[in-house]
Amino acid sequence: MDRILGRPTTCPHGNPIPGADYTAPASSPLGELAVGASFVVNRIPEELEFAPGMLEFLESADILPGRSGVITAASPDGTTTVEIGGAHVGIGAFASARILVTT
Repeated sequence: MDRILGRPTTCPHGNPIPGADYTAPASSPLGELAVGASFVVNRIPEELEFAPGMLEFLESADILPGRSGVITAASPDGTTTVEIGGAHVGIGAFASARILVTT
């Protein structure tokens, strides 16, 4: 299976595959970026994969590894609003503190 898939080093959500030769890029949680900052999604941690409904929400909002966006607002409650894929999406504090991005 590994050979057929081209020897991937991460799963589709950016999490390292055990035993793969993978070096994670330097990244930050999405919620730590300032308004106006551009980013590229690196990783949706397994903690979010297991949160009921979260993965479906992120996928439907196009918040996936490799996608780029811009922080458009940050609320006092920790919600981070991004523009990604031409849409504005609010991401709650739980997810924005865990989604890893590069700038």
